[in-house]
Amino acid sequence: MRILEAIFLVFINPLFYKITLTAATPLIFASLGGVYSEITGVVNIALEGIMLLGAFTSVLFTWLTGNVWIGVFMAVISGLALAWLHAWGSIKWAGNQVVLGTALILIAQGVTGFLMEPIFGKPGQTDFVGKVEELRIPGLADIPFIGKVFGELSPFVYMAFAAVAFSWWLIYKTRLGLRMRSVGENPEAADTLGINVYGIRYFGVLMSGVWAGLAGAYLSVGEVGHFRELMSGGRGFIALAAMILGNYNPVGAMLASLLFGASSAFANQMQSSSLIHVSATVKPLFDMIPFVLTIIVVAGFVGKSHVPKADGVPYEKEA
Repeated sequence: MRILEAIFLVFINPLFYKITLTAATPLIFASLGGVYSEITGVVNIALEGIMLLGAFTSVLFTWLTGNVWIGVFMAVISGLALAWLHAWGSIKWAGNQVVLGTALILIAQGVTGFLMEPIFGKPGQTDFVGKVEELRIPGLADIPFIGKVFGELSPFVYMAFAAVAFSWWLIYKTRLGLRMRSVGENPEAADTLGINVYGIRYFGVLMSGVWAGLAGAYLSVGEVGHFRELMSGGRGFIALAAMILGNYNPVGAMLASLLFGASSAFANQMQSSSLIHVSATVKPLFDMIPFVLTIIVVAGFVGKSHVPKADGVPYEKEA
């Protein structure tokens, strides 16, 4: 009964919904990145590595310049750089996209881990360098319950939802979006219509770097103000699951990210509940909830979602 009471109190606590939004934010950005890349036909499992490098770069340049927004901008640049490597290998040279993505993850992990001590003087975790302050919306913040959820959040949260709206409009309401979808479904037919298949695929992969870089910046300077090794913590893979569950659609990916964010928030709130005692032995079980949900989603929905027909298939233009 105490467990049921604790669960009930979680769902009526506005903090649960605020944590859901904050936990979902990096997933929304990264899953959008996956949507851009995969609807143009390029599998991008390197999102995890791009997020990690973005988190490190944002902290590094915030520390160097004292300006957190320069750090965010440089996280986007680092995301573009790593995404370009993936695009170059998978589009120009028709490399195996999964192998390339895995290699980029390992490179990001190795580079960020190696540079910690020579730059910051110690391994593991940097000192606090600064973070983006939460944005308080006058009026909304004073509304009972709703104000505690939506009234004071990181600007990244609002940016994430704006990015979803922009991406939906771009993909489904513009000529560029139509070309992106046609390249992901049938690049040969798109090519015969004069569409630059390579250019569209480069655009999709590079945009995935922009969104995943922002996701990484949020993890560090947007949320905690420091960097620690491997702080992406598998979120790039959860974002891919959100993309699949969301049927490669920006709005669907957002809703799936909110579901995963809610699972993280639930685990967080249950662990801090005064009604139940969570021992050190049981705590990892709560931490596993988002990853167990990821496995269930991938197992149950990967065959039911509409995967772009040319996703993961290199395109080689006939001479």
